[in-house]
Amino acid sequence: MKDESLVITEEKKDGTCRLIAKGRIDSNTSDILLFKLESALDEGQKVIILNMTQVEYLSSIGIRVILKIYKQAVEAGGTFNIERPSQIVKNILGMTALKEMLVTH
Repeated sequence: MKDESLVITEEKKDGTCRLIAKGRIDSNTSDILLFKLESALDEGQKVIILNMTQVEYLSSIGIRVILKIYKQAVEAGGTFNIERPSQIVKNILGMTALKEMLVTH
């Protein structure tokens, strides 16, 4: 799925679904992220990783999407983690105390 300010690519291998986000996650693009993450859960993926290396901006609604998916993944017996967050994402997650809970790499 694609928006002019957010591109998400998907890689599935050995039971792991890795989504790679590039661009901005804000009120205009958070629905795209939510759709991709919920689709992975609906497909029965138990390990979901969101690579945020190329994310330039993360708004409060983007954080809300991340928390929602984290809770849904745990309730389904799976895991959801953020991989290689950009410095901006690290700073934002650090301010919200989510960095330790979500960031694995």
